[in-house]
Amino acid sequence: MTTPQTSAGSLIREWRTRRRMSQLDLAMEAEISQRHLSFVESGRAAPSRDMVLHLAEQLAIPLRQRNQLLLAAGFAPSFSERPLTDTTLAPAMAAVEMVLKGHEPFPALAVDRHWNLVAANTAIGPFLADVSEPSLLQPPVNVLRLSLHPGGVAPRIVNLQEWRTHLLERLKHQNDAAGDPVLVALEQELRGYPSGLQSSRPAPVEPNAIVHPLRLAHGDTVLSFISTITVFGTPLDVTLSELAIESFFPADEQTRAMLVRLAKERS
Repeated sequence: MTTPQTSAGSLIREWRTRRRMSQLDLAMEAEISQRHLSFVESGRAAPSRDMVLHLAEQLAIPLRQRNQLLLAAGFAPSFSERPLTDTTLAPAMAAVEMVLKGHEPFPALAVDRHWNLVAANTAIGPFLADVSEPSLLQPPVNVLRLSLHPGGVAPRIVNLQEWRTHLLERLKHQNDAAGDPVLVALEQELRGYPSGLQSSRPAPVEPNAIVHPLRLAHGDTVLSFISTITVFGTPLDVTLSELAIESFFPADEQTRAMLVRLAKERS
């Protein structure tokens, strides 16, 4: 049974507020009257299934939360949620493996909505050798926790303050977009680490910088990376919509040469 706190109207209002939209803004985007939207949000009018999905699209609500909104409105979910091992997702997972393998000799990894590691290529291995806290490498491996924990990769990150700020800003943006309580707890945990940032004040950026780099000590060498995020276009499965691939590229020739050499040593 739907309570006033979890009714479709209250959820639409919550997402509209999260997106910093007025009723008039959303009504114009959805091409409906503000009066009708007000009635839907207050519970005086019950939205149809099509209206729920239409408003969810205008609000860019994630698929998982669209299913919750449909349930609150009294409708069955529209989007499947299969485990990554499901045979119907095999073509998508094969594409992920192809991207990861094709990115070698440079590091790349795939993560789920909670930043848990789903897959990685062999170029990741050498950079995890000095992790001093074994529990960080026990499945499920949380990539953000592994990166910023003092027993993880953090001691080897040369520009730790800048990189930590960048990751926390990404996580905060994700929380603002999705409102996932697991991610909220993760953000609080990361901010509580020794030398963690208690504010989201950005670190200084070099005048000529074009991206936030990751600078990682590897022996006597400092490797410098830039990264990109890849997601599936127009997914209809919840699990697939939450899968992301982060690919790291060498930011300088020294890094490129070192990664090529390490790949040759592995082979």
